[in-house]
Amino acid sequence: MEYSRNIPLLCDYYEYTMSNGYLENGLEDQVVYFDIFFRNIPDKGGFAIAAGLEQLVDYILNLRFTDDDIEFLRSKGVFGEKFLTYLKDFRFRGDIWAIPEGTPVFPGEPLVTIRAPIADAQMLETFSLLTINHQTLIATKASRIVRAADGRVVLEFGSRRAQGTDAAILGARAAYIAGCGGTACTVSDKWYGVPASGTMAHSWVMMFDSEYDAFKAFCELYPTNATLLVDTYDTINSGIPNAIRAFKEVLIPKGIKSFGIRLDSGDFAFLTKKARKMLDDAGLTQCRIIVSNALDEWLIRDLLDQGAVIDGFGVGDNLITSHSDPVFNGVFKLAAIEKNGEIIPKIKISENVEKITTPHFKKIYRIYDESGKAIADQICIHDETIDPSQPLELFDPSAVWKRKTVRNFTAKELMVKVIENGELIYELPSLDDIRKHCSEELDTLWDEVKRFSNPHQYYVDLSQRLWDVRNDLINSSKH
Repeated sequence: MEYSRNIPLLCDYYEYTMSNGYLENGLEDQVVYFDIFFRNIPDKGGFAIAAGLEQLVDYILNLRFTDDDIEFLRSKGVFGEKFLTYLKDFRFRGDIWAIPEGTPVFPGEPLVTIRAPIADAQMLETFSLLTINHQTLIATKASRIVRAADGRVVLEFGSRRAQGTDAAILGARAAYIAGCGGTACTVSDKWYGVPASGTMAHSWVMMFDSEYDAFKAFCELYPTNATLLVDTYDTINSGIPNAIRAFKEVLIPKGIKSFGIRLDSGDFAFLTKKARKMLDDAGLTQCRIIVSNALDEWLIRDLLDQGAVIDGFGVGDNLITSHSDPVFNGVFKLAAIEKNGEIIPKIKISENVEKITTPHFKKIYRIYDESGKAIADQICIHDETIDPSQPLELFDPSAVWKRKTVRNFTAKELMVKVIENGELIYELPSLDDIRKHCSEELDTLWDEVKRFSNPHQYYVDLSQRLWDVRNDLINSSKH
């Protein structure tokens, strides 16, 4: 972890009033289980990409309250000295399970489960949701854009449009996990190893006496990284010809064959076809064509369908803000408590059916068919196991009459234990390993699940035991 901060008061105020109340009522040692899960997939997609775990772990392990923090809370006049003393000596004492970053995930599944004394757990709510919601949102959007590019490089260009500092820095990290080739955000490279790169803005071209002089100077300064912005004045009549001249006069004599042009405006379908012909006619068949400007997965797909000749995309605000669906709706809900060593499931009931929670301390299995494709996830009670030698009956919790029996399958537990008794026990993977894991896991999904429009609904099933527990709690709540 390259970037650590301790901001204990980045917390909704009610988490402190509740935690103070727990201590005042003698509940400080009551062990509970909270789940972080989400209900809907952004852009009505088929899945989301889990991200943000590393920052959550860093926050939990480093959470400390300074004397100044405690004095501020004392000044509010509502917190007891027992609670303030608890904060002074605070160290997280619980356990954390999580789905590894980069894994495709589905509604209703616990992305993170927290087991801890109630006050310890309650105070994690805001930051847990903040980091998991944000990075999962951006990774999910980036995955859509990368898949639309169909093997062409996608660069994250959104820092200046991101909604705040962390949104820019960690958004670049999340985008890289999901397959973006790099970022324009330099500090994301320093802190997280997301490859940073960049070329020029129109101001560079405008600072020189001529467009050619600007291109020539840039090629001389950065011969191994020359991508020239050709749309400052007239793309076809001056920009591309001047770029060709600079490449031929400065780079080709040095034996350099890696360079490119970038378009930031205009009709990309028309301009890239024209540019490709002009470059090829000049013998510069190896010259890359990069485009940027208000791109998203739909426009990228349309451009490629129209035969645009593009080698890479720079994508900014539509990616870094997930502009089309900018809120990830992850929630933090109590699932169980412990009493005398027994885990007692808890459920939240609502007239809105989708807001009824799934109780208990749980685990998740991903089910794969003989081809290695994922066909369903099953959420089970923590002590259940799935035996692949026995047929497995699956049903859709949203329509229980839809059942199917699966044979000849394999099953893999998704969640790993990350923190135990307040100590890190999981080797956090490198960012490149997370990115590789994401790519490999995406390959296990059927193309129908990865469709942008009307994707196939992936089965997220409850085991029969868990289904019965949930139903019993729902029915008992009616009395």
